[in-house]
Amino acid sequence: MTAKSALPISPLAVAFPAMPPIAGVELAVGRAGFYKQDRDDLLLMRFAPGTTCAGVFTRHAVGSAPVDWCKASLAATGGSGRALVVNAGCANAFTGAAGAAAAAAVCAAAAKAIGCAQAEVMNASTGVIGVVLDDGKITTRLPGLIAALDADAWPAAAAAIMTTDTFPKGAVAEAAVGGVTVRIAGFTKGSGMIAPNMATMLAFVATDAAISAGALQTLIDGMTPRTFNAVTVDGDRSTNDTLLVFATGAAGAPLIDRAGDRRLADFKAKLEGVLLDLALQLVRDGEGASKFVKITVNGAKTPASARKIARTIAESPLVKTAFAGEDANWGRIVMAVGRADEPVDRDRLSVTFGPLTAARDGAVADDYSEEAMSAYMKHPELEVGVDVGVGRASATMWTCDLTKQYVAINGDYRS
Repeated sequence: MTAKSALPISPLAVAFPAMPPIAGVELAVGRAGFYKQDRDDLLLMRFAPGTTCAGVFTRHAVGSAPVDWCKASLAATGGSGRALVVNAGCANAFTGAAGAAAAAAVCAAAAKAIGCAQAEVMNASTGVIGVVLDDGKITTRLPGLIAALDADAWPAAAAAIMTTDTFPKGAVAEAAVGGVTVRIAGFTKGSGMIAPNMATMLAFVATDAAISAGALQTLIDGMTPRTFNAVTVDGDRSTNDTLLVFATGAAGAPLIDRAGDRRLADFKAKLEGVLLDLALQLVRDGEGASKFVKITVNGAKTPASARKIARTIAESPLVKTAFAGEDANWGRIVMAVGRADEPVDRDRLSVTFGPLTAARDGAVADDYSEEAMSAYMKHPELEVGVDVGVGRASATMWTCDLTKQYVAINGDYRS
């Protein structure tokens, strides 16, 4: 964050959980100086030899140098990850050959210090676009970070990668794999420029389960559409979105090399739970947000159609400002449904707000109460349901309201 002063903590914030050590994972943070204020803005994670890694990245046409680096490195190593270096305050995006060289220099220095191949070092950056990363600010601090590596530095790690975030975001779970208890822990950052495929988010998850890189990649590819790609704050995608998952294998559980292995059933459910928890915290910290909103679309022709309708509702400025004003203007929901350009039966369309029905079968519900609806809109957490009446497919997205504070934050972002 480059704003002049720290933002107030979101009213929708949740507490950072107790994060136990993950066998084979160490973390350290420090100040590289990408921000004027005195704050940590640099993170190093070191993983045990044999750690596998998988990633999902932005589909933005102007991907950042760190995104390019991670994609190439995962392809070159077959999914081996020994370290991760992350900085906040400079996105190193739209920086051409100079940005690519800076990312490579950071990873080369980290690899030398840790004793691994350069391609086994992952890299991520977040901050202002169009500024080449000053890699010297990072490389000169690596020795100090290595000396400070600690298995319990999860809260500090989550805080160090924040930009306009108002609270650090973490999630943790335990699962059984082949009769052995394994742990999953992760943290994320993101507040604005949040939309599917993916968002201005960085997310890093580690487990001490033993899972092949291929199986891990299959798992997160399948989970991302229901988690990080099911949230939106403002409809804008970023150049730097990165989700990385590391599996150290240090818990002593059996090695799993197929995503469909029955021994992974509990682990899969818990991993997706961690990813969804982290994704929803992005919405709770949406820039200027005062409402957390779940939107579910039913009765669509296809899942893709349901997702598009849900996203159109979630990203409509008119819908989002109605949430901000606690205005029970359900007609804006109908408007958004219609402009999604997906199959809809107008005469079967229904809209609900929590337990209240606003419209049923293409008309105002007989039991509609403006007073009850207005009272419901004052809740900090809202649920909107829509049935478009043409099929059996459904989809859910989560979003927040659009307030004056969002304009203030982004109008002042670089000042």
